[in-house]
Amino acid sequence: MYQEGKIWIGRSGEEDIYIYPNMANRHGMIAGATGTGKTVTLKVMAESFSDAGVPVFLADVKGDLSGMCQAGENSGSVAKRIESLDLMSKGFSLRAYPTTFWDVYGEKGINLRTTISEMGPLLLGRILNLNETQSDLLTIIFKIADDEGLLLLDTKDLKSMLNYVSEHASEYAAQYGKMTEASLSVIVRAIVALESEGAEGFFMEPAIRMEDFLITEYDGKGRINILDCQKLINNPNMYSTFMLWLLSELYENMPEAGDLDKPKIVFFFDEAHMLFDNASRTLLTKIEQIVKLVRSKGVGVYFITQNPKDIPDGVLGQLSNKIQHALRAYTPKELEGAKVAAKSFRANPEFDTFSVLTELGVGEALVSVLDEKGVPTVVKKTSILPPQSFMGIIDDDTRKNVVRNNPLYSKFFDVIDRESAYEILTSVAQQGMESAEAKADAEQQAVAASAKEAEKTDDQKRIEELEAELAARKAERDSKIKKPNPNHPGKESKADKESAKASKKESDTAKAYKRAAKSVASTATGTIGREIGNSIGSSFGKFGKKLGGNVGASIGRNLMGIMFK
Repeated sequence: MYQEGKIWIGRSGEEDIYIYPNMANRHGMIAGATGTGKTVTLKVMAESFSDAGVPVFLADVKGDLSGMCQAGENSGSVAKRIESLDLMSKGFSLRAYPTTFWDVYGEKGINLRTTISEMGPLLLGRILNLNETQSDLLTIIFKIADDEGLLLLDTKDLKSMLNYVSEHASEYAAQYGKMTEASLSVIVRAIVALESEGAEGFFMEPAIRMEDFLITEYDGKGRINILDCQKLINNPNMYSTFMLWLLSELYENMPEAGDLDKPKIVFFFDEAHMLFDNASRTLLTKIEQIVKLVRSKGVGVYFITQNPKDIPDGVLGQLSNKIQHALRAYTPKELEGAKVAAKSFRANPEFDTFSVLTELGVGEALVSVLDEKGVPTVVKKTSILPPQSFMGIIDDDTRKNVVRNNPLYSKFFDVIDRESAYEILTSVAQQGMESAEAKADAEQQAVAASAKEAEKTDDQKRIEELEAELAARKAERDSKIKKPNPNHPGKESKADKESAKASKKESDTAKAYKRAAKSVASTATGTIGREIGNSIGSSFGKFGKKLGGNVGASIGRNLMGIMFK
């Protein structure tokens, strides 16, 4: 509940326990063994922040936070807690809260998406289970894409970029270093595996913006954003990396705000230990840095886990508002963990923190928060308030109605696939193929022209030579023929007779050459005709080829006979 300008979370004896809104962005923790009441505490705090006008983001791992969109019921354990704490006299009422359901897979909520570029190589490498060398290589791929002006929006963009760099690795080696085809192929296979798990729909546009979470209703209540993680939690790397991405987006996109009267938004990260399991030193350093600095952006971060030791010391030291439910200590390791948890509180002289911690009942917790001056209060045994919304899981029809009636539903319903690396690189490859085909066609045409020019046969050349020789002989003969004697017409002189005799001899010689030329030409043209006939007749089979050859040869000889008459 939000009471007297404070976040009311429970009661210790006759004292009400509050979190001061101006200290809420100092972050916090809800811890405890399974079944001790962490989920109820989470709901109570989320409802109270909503009542204070602060938007909230919750990761719903088990699906039992969905009931916040419906009013609670005054029955069972809720009714007993209301009566024992005399809450009705304090203005407690059962009611529904403004809720937006989100889902990375788009099955149980509005499809929550981001882009490959916004996820970045460090977090994406964690999702893909890449080793350090492969993660460094992925960082180089992002750098090349950025230098080339290629947008990486979805998984097909990243795969296209990896294939492109693999094909041009030698060209990039001098500037970016050597990149082996084997390492690039490993990353491609990891992306394909991620797609097969259904994560392909997560890397799309329109991408989520932080302002989509920062919504305050007309009545002043902050909207409660619930991310359904029942399926996402089956992929621990995907779940934890997505949570870290949200934290990173808050840090990078929220403006500096300084000390505010209340946070701009509060994030609750369930199963927080997954955020840190198998995280590299680089990633842990980044998480610690974000947790330290995001406070100045007006953001409160609360981690929900079973044991405080699940959270790295560098992060745990930043969590000032602590709610610790019971820890079961049956083994030496569990006992040691409980002792460490007890020592993290400011001691209360009225009881032994370790003993109380191991004896707490369901719905009870050890609580230490920052007072108005920012000083941690002594730890107090506290009975947590019951939630005002429904305790349980809503049915699918109710969930669908809430989702479809949300104004953000239409904004994220259609997928946008604008021009990015995939489209550009595909176009470049297509142009390259067309250019290669055009060059091959030009070379083929040049070869065909050269072959055609060289088709003249030796027989054709020989015919041309004989024709030239005959023409020369005829010219020589004509030059030697003498005209009749004008003084003695009709009478041949002795010289004329000798000249006629010589002319006849030359004519006989010319005829002999002509017959030789005709014979050669006939043979040649017959050969040419036969080849032409063969070509024409080949389409009619073996018989057609033979017939065509004979007809062609006959035509060739007849033509030459006419030429040399």
